Amino acid sequence: MWNGAQYPSADPDAVAQRLKARSDEVYDSFALSEKYAAGSGRVDTGACYYRGLRSIAHIDEARSDVRSFGLDWSVPDVPEAAARDAQRRVRQRLVQKGWKLTHEGDRAGATFRELGFRFENPGGDQVDVRWNDSTTTLFISVYAPCGQVPDEFVEYDWSEADWHPQEQSAGP
Repeated sequence: MWNGAQYPSADPDAVAQRLKARSDEVYDSFALSEKYAAGSGRVDTGACYYRGLRSIAHIDEARSDVRSFGLDWSVPDVPEAAARDAQRRVRQRLVQKGWKLTHEGDRAGATFRELGFRFENPGGDQVDVRWNDSTTTLFISVYAPCGQVPDEFVEYDWSEADWHPQEQSAGP
């Protein structure tokens, strides 16, 4: 009870490879024409906190040995119709692979329109896809849950973190 559930071990390179592979799958599923090119991204780590009763003694104090992982990238200048089609294809692929919709993010106001969603797989990885009419950009975030990293892990000198979209066949 004092320490709470232990975080699983995480190999940062393996997690980065998994997030980059998921990004490749999303990008391929978009099936956008060649004129819509994705920008590169980088896997970054995030804070994870103490669990159990011990967290009371460490309020808002992140653990140095436990990190979450995320990869953000985007595809600029995508008109709404193309964004809707691309999102529909990604949704279909994620559902086919057993992922579950956890958040529906379509919203509209007097001066804005946003399209978005979040899916999660049974292992806890998440994929967010968002688009808004003010930037006409598809924003993609791929996340992995918190895991305990090796003592020798140095995020700032992490060559495995860089992601570049693979060439894809032209879509519609």
